[in-house]
Amino acid sequence: MTMLVGSNAGDTVTPGVDDAVALLRGKRSVFLTGAGVSTDSGIPDYRGEGAPKRSPMNVAQFLTDAAFRQRYWAGSHRGWKRFASSRPNDGHHAIARLEEAGLSSGVVTQNVDGLHIRAGSRRVVDLHGSMEQVRCLTCGQMFSRDSVAERMVAQNPAFDLSDDEELGPDGDVLVAGIETFDVPDCTVCGGVLKPDIVFFGEYIPREKFEEATQLISEADVLVIAGSSLVVNSGIRLLEQARRSRKPVIIINRGVTKGDGRAAVKIDAGASQTLTAIADRLLADRAVDGEDQA
Repeated sequence: MTMLVGSNAGDTVTPGVDDAVALLRGKRSVFLTGAGVSTDSGIPDYRGEGAPKRSPMNVAQFLTDAAFRQRYWAGSHRGWKRFASSRPNDGHHAIARLEEAGLSSGVVTQNVDGLHIRAGSRRVVDLHGSMEQVRCLTCGQMFSRDSVAERMVAQNPAFDLSDDEELGPDGDVLVAGIETFDVPDCTVCGGVLKPDIVFFGEYIPREKFEEATQLISEADVLVIAGSSLVVNSGIRLLEQARRSRKPVIIINRGVTKGDGRAAVKIDAGASQTLTAIADRLLADRAVDGEDQA
């Protein structure tokens, strides 16, 4: 095992990038991404340095208590405009460029922000769902989040949508005085609406996990970026790669639960490191193409 430590902003991460590129050269990668990939797009994570101190709502709270649902939807509605307007960063674009060049089989993401798709990635498995869709828990009807947001604006005309509060990892903000906030019901059956994401305490749909395992099976190297691997699904996918004797590269600021199982660990920001790796691999491919011409 090779443990490579990059460094903080302003220092070189070239030694780690060199080893990662050497491991990836001539092989097909697959990416597993966590919240650290989206922090440069203005979306904080739960566990990184400087992350806001808050606990995510779990699925039992949401399902069993109308007051918790009211609190969730008020905070999520307040942050939705900013969350939805976030843009892909260089890390998202680097991953998309590698897929476009045929050097990656795709990306499995634990994020619910849709930024990989906006960056141009085509094969994306969103393990935890997407905030852009809302599901009725009674009849299964799906709604776009924008349409639900429009209803919430109409039902709560006095609710302040200012952009001053600190955005949370799931696109929510902490709000007070929500006792009168009117949560919309399903327009088909009157049932409870829930964003089409996996809450804490909820299982990942089997078909999603099977899609993720399929993507990993098609690749030669697993690259994990921006995830501390605290969530069990990430460790399970890492172990799948190891059982298939696929080397693992981890790019993350700080310690992860998979560091001891990585062939290469780069302790650095995801955006800068992914960009450096993609630039090198694509440059190498361009040179190879010229040599063959």
